[in-house]
Amino acid sequence: MTSYRQTQNYENLQKAIYEGVGPFRIPKLEPTRYEEASFIPFNYAKTEKEPGGKGVHFFIDDYQFLRLWRGVDRYLPTLRRFRFVMTPDFSTYTDFPVAVQIYNHYRKHWLGAYMQEKGIDVIPTISWSDEASFAWCFDGEPVGGVVAVSSVGTRKSEEGKELFFKGYAEMMKRLEPETVIFYGGVPEGCAGNVVKIEAFQEKFRKAKSDGR
Repeated sequence: MTSYRQTQNYENLQKAIYEGVGPFRIPKLEPTRYEEASFIPFNYAKTEKEPGGKGVHFFIDDYQFLRLWRGVDRYLPTLRRFRFVMTPDFSTYTDFPVAVQIYNHYRKHWLGAYMQEKGIDVIPTISWSDEASFAWCFDGEPVGGVVAVSSVGTRKSEEGKELFFKGYAEMMKRLEPETVIFYGGVPEGCAGNVVKIEAFQEKFRKAKSDGR
């Protein structure tokens, strides 16, 4: 007999419960290797006609991909068409309650682990908040593979710049990534094998400039 819990949405736990790592049992991701690809945002994935050599990123507002958390199985056929899919970049802003930040890190990893389980080549998106978040924000991330980061919005203040560089250095030390995919401008001093993809803001400014 099917139980009520098996048929209802308990934060996707009716689909899978992963052993996880660290004090918050964050689902662990397996590393993958980078191959050249162009990337499009998740909100354009369904209508993309040539997905084979492309990847999907989630460097967009959270509301545009909450539907993935709420109904991941509906989107698997679409996402399987792409070469890579990054993990959803749920926000971990410094002014968010820590419980919400950790929940967003967990959701990112649950979806990443589930997509890997379903045969999708997943690139982990790395994000952090303040220095205190270093105690958990790298839990579940693979060592030695490709990772993705975004610099968008991190250089609006001196404090933001400092936190970005501290988190980036911590990421390089702990994860030793073979490739870092950068969404947005690459700040001077960021080490590693960096592959840059243009942010929407950059494409918009370039298109506006070309149209003049």
